[in-house]
Amino acid sequence: MNKRGESVLHQGTRAPAEQPKPCATEFDSIALVLQGGGALGAYQAGVYERLLEADVEPTWVAGISIGAINSAIIAGNARENRVPRLREFWELVSSAGAGIVGEQWTGMPLVDTLHAWVNQLAAGQVLVQGVPGFFEPRVPPPYLAWPGTGATSFYDTAPLRATLERLVDFDRINARETRLSVGAVNVRTGNFAYFDNAVDRIGPEHVMASGALPPGFDAVEIEGERYWDGGMVSNTPLDWVLSARSRLHTLVFQVDLWSARGEVPTDIAGVATRMKEIQYSSRTRNATDAFRRMEKLRTAFNELLAQMPPELAATPQAKLLAEASDRALYNIVELVYRSPTYEGQYKDFEFSRRTMTEHWQAGYADAAKTLAHAEIFKLPRLEDNPAVHDFLTAPVHPIPIPSTAEDNHEHAG
Repeated sequence: MNKRGESVLHQGTRAPAEQPKPCATEFDSIALVLQGGGALGAYQAGVYERLLEADVEPTWVAGISIGAINSAIIAGNARENRVPRLREFWELVSSAGAGIVGEQWTGMPLVDTLHAWVNQLAAGQVLVQGVPGFFEPRVPPPYLAWPGTGATSFYDTAPLRATLERLVDFDRINARETRLSVGAVNVRTGNFAYFDNAVDRIGPEHVMASGALPPGFDAVEIEGERYWDGGMVSNTPLDWVLSARSRLHTLVFQVDLWSARGEVPTDIAGVATRMKEIQYSSRTRNATDAFRRMEKLRTAFNELLAQMPPELAATPQAKLLAEASDRALYNIVELVYRSPTYEGQYKDFEFSRRTMTEHWQAGYADAAKTLAHAEIFKLPRLEDNPAVHDFLTAPVHPIPIPSTAEDNHEHAG
């Protein structure tokens, strides 16, 4: 605790243990992990709507950036209000626009070239006008301010605070009915920090800090420190969820907005798009592969522990390894948004109503396809732990563990 009685934020590499909650499956916990990606985040809302319809209710939601906002809306509302509040948020932030980028384009079939053109105009409008309920341009802009006067962002996110205070019940979050974790980066130290209601009291500033991507948005002050968007270091909180050695069988729905896999670009615009996709995909496949290697080591130690004489099992070294050898089983279900060819490098700040609707519908449809596979609700075999499922591309359960440098490079995504 600090001098004000507030809990110190977590800048380590291990999450506090999760507590078991009823979740109507063979698992003890269901985690929903939401990646950052700005305007693409409506995809996550569509995924959640379909999960809720199937009575798949997460007991733990964790997010970065726009994933943190979606997570806070989910954790900060009663079950029956969660989808309506998500829809209210996404309709609010996609409500701007007139003329050629207005709502008259919603539902109208467009060829890819025209679609790309309309989306670019909408993104350009955001750059000039901001997004209702989210951010607005600073006046005067920072490049007209005198150096050193504190003008450190192009937009003001005060509207987001008002939106969060209206749509999110932070008392409910801090009552810990649903666990919430959001990640950010300490500007001064460069360290990653998680704000977790398992031990911290969460407010709007924690969610805003997770999405404070510079130089667009200013850093957010929390307990005397300033924080930027967690996506600068890691754009997914999957590692945080997996680090909680709770000994609970856990079902993880990992909803990514950036695909690590993609085509080799053929023009400079494609290069910019592909760079952003690679940068923000956060190498989630590498994280799951590394977790599987660790689980195999833990399994091997548990097998040895069963054969150890009591005096050896009682040594400090054996006890340390036993504590780290989590016996929990994991299913990791991946849903990754695949951008159409007409979406370019501006896709994370293209907030038009038409595009928001497309993203939401894509998330809903992908979740429906995924939930049709009953095996995701079954505990995996120990030798397959963790079992990783992606039914939107090719089945990957389990993903083979790379054994050479060349293989490691291939599976780094």
